[in-house]
This record gives sequence, structure tokens and C-alpha cells, in this order.
Amino acid sequence: MPVFRGPAAGPALLVVGHGTRSAEGVSQFAAHVNRIRAMAKVDVAGGFIELSEPPLADAVAELVAAGHRRVVALPLVLVAAGHSKGDIPAALKRESLRHPGLTFDYGRPLSGHPTILNLLTERLDAVLSFDKRVDTAVLLVGRGTTDPDANADVARVARLFWEGRSLQMVEPAFVSLAEPSVRQGLDRCRALGAQRIVVLPYFLFSGVLPDRVITQARSWGEENQEIELRFADLIGDCRPLAELVLERYAEALGGHVRVNCDACLYRIALPGFETRVGAAQHPHDHPLDPTGIHEH
Repeated sequence: MPVFRGPAAGPALLVVGHGTRSAEGVSQFAAHVNRIRAMAKVDVAGGFIELSEPPLADAVAELVAAGHRRVVALPLVLVAAGHSKGDIPAALKRESLRHPGLTFDYGRPLSGHPTILNLLTERLDAVLSFDKRVDTAVLLVGRGTTDPDANADVARVARLFWEGRSLQMVEPAFVSLAEPSVRQGLDRCRALGAQRIVVLPYFLFSGVLPDRVITQARSWGEENQEIELRFADLIGDCRPLAELVLERYAEALGGHVRVNCDACLYRIALPGFETRVGAAQHPHDHPLDPTGIHEH
């Protein structure tokens, strides 16, 4: 149980995770929250909106018990998809109803920041020497969502990662809900002439989906043994990631969150997604949070 300083130190930081059935992923999230807490000058708590302990409600209750009435909530996710746009804000609204007088400032996801690109470069360098970059393709594999803007962000990161790094190519792919799939992405790299491919998962921590990326890529590799496959590690718990979280905290606290709403399917009638404009957002019901407050 962390020792809290109280509101005199400043508004607290609430680190919000989606949740995972992977015990290793939960452990990595907790380790990262502890790292942020050790670096921060304010109180820090972390919780999940579903699947894992501790639930978001418990983390908020800890901060309220410490006297906090203003909290900066930071979604610990890479891309701005449904969780960060709808599920987490709805959950925070529920917490504000549960704790009258509690207010939240909301930070933005981490994707596309130079820190993330640098960490991806480190993960690549760990499995590929610099002199081999020129004839190596990288398959950047994201989670995949039903949100076109979020999927486009993964493609944008793939392009940013390609630029200036002397790689043969960087192609985006998705492990679920969107195409190109992992297999389709690998097929494309091969069709474009790649003889060596590094599979680079675009995930923070361990989980079911990152494991699935590796399983699917290895299955493809068994059928295409003329192509050399290598696998880079996840971003993981590390100091630069924690520094980025604290940067996002300061940004939100200062009221300077620069959110791009030009392609948000909740605001713009994107072709095929017109019914999502203005759709009501509902928090996930965490099994350890049975209170049933659903107004938003």
C-alpha cells in the first residue's frame, strides 16, 4: 500500500489501464505505476477498467481517502481508440458521481511521441545490427480496433518509424479487428522483396494479444522458411516511458492537451461509421466494482 502525501503536494496522478488476463501484463503495469510513483512529486495510483485488479474504483478511492479532490487521469494506452475516447471518460464520470466534488483533468494517449519512436528503435536494435537495417523490413503490429482514426495512427507511427532509420520498409499490421492482419502484413513485406522481417509488436506490456502476434507470425514463418523472421520485444516498463507519462500529466494539468478531433468517429461522420457520431459512452463494469452507478 503506497504512502500518500496528500493534496498539498499537488493534484494526484491516476494511471488508467485497460486490463488483461495476463498475470505478467498485470505485474508489468504495477511495476510501471511504482516506477512513476518513485519519480513523481505527487501522489500516484493505478487501476484497470476491466479484467484485472485493482479496479479503477479502488485506485480512485485511495486518492480520495488521501484528501484529493482534483486528479489528472492518464490513459496508459498507445492509441486513441474506444477505450481512451469513451470507456475511460465514462468510468471517470461514474467516479465523479460516486465522489461528489471530485474533478478530473484528462490526459492523452502516448502514440507518436518521439519517446515512443526512440523506444521502438531500441527494441529493434536489440535484435538487429545497424548494418542490416538497409535490407530488413519491419512489421509494426498494433492491436487493431473498429476506430479508423486509431488504426490510421498505427499506420502513421509506422511511417514515422520508417523515416530516417535506413530500413528497407516499415509496414503496419493488426492482430485483431482490422486489416492488414499479421499474415497479410508479412505477405506484403515478402511481395515487396523482403528477405528478412523483424516483427515489432506495438504494445506496452505483455498480454493475450501480443502473444497472439508472435504465434501468428511464427505460423507464417513455418510456411515461408526462406524468409528470416526476427522478433523484437515489447516497449515495457522503463524510465523513458514513465517520463513520458509525467510529461502528459503536466500537459493535462496545464490545460494544454492537444487532441486531434478531425477524424474522431464520435464527432465526424466517417463513411460507414455515421451512427457512431454522438453515441453515448458507457463505462465497463469491473467485476470487483458492483456498485451499479451508471449515470454519465
